[in-house]
Amino acid sequence: MKILIKNGRLIDPVSGLDRVGDLAVANGRIVKLGEVGEFTADRTVEATGLIVAPGLVDLCARLREPGHEHEGLLESELAAAAAGGVTSLVCPPDTDPVLDEPGLVEMLKFRARKLSRCRLFPLGALTRQLAGTALTEMAELTEAGCIGFSQAEVPIRDTLVLHRALQYAATYGYTVWLRPLDAWLGGGVAASGAIATRLGLSGVPVSAETIALHTLFELVRATGARVHVCRLSSAAGVALVRAAKAEGLPVTADVSINSLHLSDVDIGYFDSAMRLTPPLRQGRDRDALGAGLADGTIDALVSDHMPVTVDEKAVPFAEATPGATGLELLLSLSLRWARDAGLPLHRALAVVTSEPVRVLGSALGSLAASAGRLVEGGVADVCVFDAGASWAVAPDQLASQGKHTPFEFSRSGFELPARVRCTLVAGHIAFGE
Repeated sequence: MKILIKNGRLIDPVSGLDRVGDLAVANGRIVKLGEVGEFTADRTVEATGLIVAPGLVDLCARLREPGHEHEGLLESELAAAAAGGVTSLVCPPDTDPVLDEPGLVEMLKFRARKLSRCRLFPLGALTRQLAGTALTEMAELTEAGCIGFSQAEVPIRDTLVLHRALQYAATYGYTVWLRPLDAWLGGGVAASGAIATRLGLSGVPVSAETIALHTLFELVRATGARVHVCRLSSAAGVALVRAAKAEGLPVTADVSINSLHLSDVDIGYFDSAMRLTPPLRQGRDRDALGAGLADGTIDALVSDHMPVTVDEKAVPFAEATPGATGLELLLSLSLRWARDAGLPLHRALAVVTSEPVRVLGSALGSLAASAGRLVEGGVADVCVFDAGASWAVAPDQLASQGKHTPFEFSRSGFELPARVRCTLVAGHIAFGE
């Protein structure tokens, strides 16, 4: 299908493109930017007053299928991605069954392709059943479509197993995605501090993150493995990643929308919507995470999307299932962060488009050269949004099957900027007109 997006403000964070013009799409590719000239379109999208940007790339979104279909179906969660302008996403391997067999990965990718709402890039399990003992067949999982390997939320207790995993990954050029969490210190339900103490909640100290980071970086020095640090939560963690990058270690990192905008004060009186992983830390940690994202220490902003049911939140805080829906909020919360930090629109878009693509690197294959960008000849993954719009998040507005979010208007009291009007994936309209 040939699509013409007319009179939009074209923005590409990589090249610095920022001009009003047209964008022509044919055969899944961008064929012309700016002055299009003669072009016969099958569909025309009027984008006057709107921004035309690359489709968003989310490095952490759980789709809850297979195994947790009561919490989210592939159809509903990929529809939520399209509604949020997300055209590519990475899903962790903690499904049920765990993504440790090639057949499971192939099935998941096949289902996503049939739906044609969003590109899906699965992470394979680093160890079988995420048990932290036996390594998976990484080569076979890569052939099946995995772009890296992860333990999701399950830390490896045996450092020898982690060492061997990184050695193997380094040998074959695989990236290991790990959330830094010490297995013995990370069992609490809230961040250690005055709030957790006052509420009588078991705490997760900052050292649970920093000890894991120290161990991980020592193993990276020994093996040369490429590691992506998932969802940093503390100021001390940001400092360690900054030092590792300055040293030249092959390390990248991301932060979730929740940790970037919220702190432990938002728990209030045991608000189970704030039961999240990683737990919300103090305001100084939140501010350090924002500064790290601004200066490039942290590479990408992620939705950390994890739909949960009403019943799983309608229990005491410590018993609530951690998680929140986030795919439809990623663009708005990136723009809100940039606005509050006094950063330009290009930077707000970069941390959810071109920077995540840089993290993924060659794992994207032929998409690596143009994903997260607006460039002639590149893939036509496009997000058209109204930056001047604002909206109050309400559960019934969300396409996701999970309706719980800390940013619901009745809870947060603030409106979010920007609404997505149209999303193109591989040159077809996945959401909007």
